[in-house]
Amino acid sequence: MRLFLLPLVLSMLISGLGNAESPPNIVMIMADDLGYGDLGCYGSQINRTPHIDRLASNGLRLTDFHSNGPMCSPTRAALLTGHYQQRYGKRLDKALSHNPDPDNGLPAEAVTIAEVLKESGYATGMFGKWHLGNNLNVWPTKQGFDEFVGLATGDGDFQTQISREGYEDWWHNETIEMEEGYTTDLITDHSIDFIKRHQSKPFFLYIAHLAIHFPWQGPEDPPHREKGKNYADDKWGILPDRSNIAPHVKAMVESLDANVGRVLAALEELNLSENTLVVFCSDNGGYISYSGGFENISSNGPLRGQKTELYEGGHRVPAIFYWPGRIDSGVSDQTVMTMDLFPTFASLGGASTDNLDLDGNDLGSFLFNRKPLLDRQLFWRADTERSVRQGDWKWYAEDDRVELYNLADDLGETTNLAEKNPEIAARLASAWDKWEKDVNASARRFE
Repeated sequence: MRLFLLPLVLSMLISGLGNAESPPNIVMIMADDLGYGDLGCYGSQINRTPHIDRLASNGLRLTDFHSNGPMCSPTRAALLTGHYQQRYGKRLDKALSHNPDPDNGLPAEAVTIAEVLKESGYATGMFGKWHLGNNLNVWPTKQGFDEFVGLATGDGDFQTQISREGYEDWWHNETIEMEEGYTTDLITDHSIDFIKRHQSKPFFLYIAHLAIHFPWQGPEDPPHREKGKNYADDKWGILPDRSNIAPHVKAMVESLDANVGRVLAALEELNLSENTLVVFCSDNGGYISYSGGFENISSNGPLRGQKTELYEGGHRVPAIFYWPGRIDSGVSDQTVMTMDLFPTFASLGGASTDNLDLDGNDLGSFLFNRKPLLDRQLFWRADTERSVRQGDWKWYAEDDRVELYNLADDLGETTNLAEKNPEIAARLASAWDKWEKDVNASARRFE
């Protein structure tokens, strides 16, 4: 698909920057399974997160940011394509399995933000968790990234980088090259090296952390997996007390925070901060509990539900936009989704997205001028669960059960208002039916 690039001056004006400076570097940091209440700046009294808290205090912290799905792969697909992931098939309603089938992943035909920015002259690097297909024809290096170091699957051992299936899963581009070290540290090591090597030209850096996904292992926790053994029934790590996972998760969150601090320090040391947009978010909400007796894992603060679910705890996540001198510090309750990042990044990079028919919206006027976002309907689907959001109203359904909440009055989704507001429930249900027909039609060529 050909991309027609606009002059950089026009791109800057559209984004609200108002000058013709060189396009900015973009650093996208995505945490894994980090809950809405896991950071100090979102209310945690357990985890010490001074670096991310500083990012929030000096940047724009969003309180109504949503992942496109309540699991890993769906949100990553939406981030990279700017589309609802359902446009690429129902397999992206949930996390992808370890399957070498070339059709089990983000289709090779999908145009990614890395491809768009690469064509605009950016160096592109991805370090961390891919989880969008295990076949090399859908690999990061085939989807616009100049460089890739990390894991292909969803939950490698943090100490040994062995996958749940017992395979070595640490790649340098398209080759397995195992390294010693803690995964969160290794991802950051390679990210900082990329920044140093590309500091003289615009770069797009996608840092896809595995933390805080299981196996729940802090830096001081022992290695768990070894090559050649299947861990499908033993995937969580070495945990002395299943009823209290919080100490392990605390260590993981604080390691993640320290490594975000390392990236920020590298940008500052290289005098790149003032020309770099940094975005931090999570791919979905956290686990509160897990079958098998695992309890006290993560925190979603005041939200109902957890990872895998379409209640707010499954997809309302932390999100921070940081750009010194360009984005004013503050807190916003504007409703944003992961898929909005593609058009935002593309606009900053000087690329037109007119021929891509994106579902996401460019956030430039909001980020730089604080103009409110236009009212829109947003949609989620996760197997049999489905949901629509418009303004303060949220419609939720599973099988024949229908629920309606006013999130302005009931953030914890405790009072079902569907019977009292049948017109609103019917309107949102009709919108969902229309949306599903549309995305299913788009997906037919990929299924």
